[in-house]
Amino acid sequence: MNATDSLARLAAVIESRRPQAGGDPDKSYVARLLHRGPDAFLKKIGEEATEVVMAAKDCDQGGAPDKLVNEVADLWFHCMIALAHYGKSPADVVAELVRREGQSGLEEKALRKAQAREAGA
Repeated sequence: MNATDSLARLAAVIESRRPQAGGDPDKSYVARLLHRGPDAFLKKIGEEATEVVMAAKDCDQGGAPDKLVNEVADLWFHCMIALAHYGKSPADVVAELVRREGQSGLEEKALRKAQAREAGA
């Protein structure tokens, strides 16, 4: 099974739950988050990111790595809801990662900072 295909299928399900697509907040968790708006799903992203950090710290203390995987899955899922809300998809994220491939992370970060400074000037 191709991971990109799996993400695309999940993104399609999330897209189908958008209020504009008829998603029912009384029957779907995704529809409920999207119906409530950015504050709802952004709060979940923050919570899930914290849980990823805690699970990773637990791994350092002998905790189960599967717990980390589960928490990262929750984080990715909620990030996919944000992507859908803003008209983006996992394919857009993959394309950005591909664009960065072979580029030094330090150089890429410095370039983004320089671009942000130019945009603010």
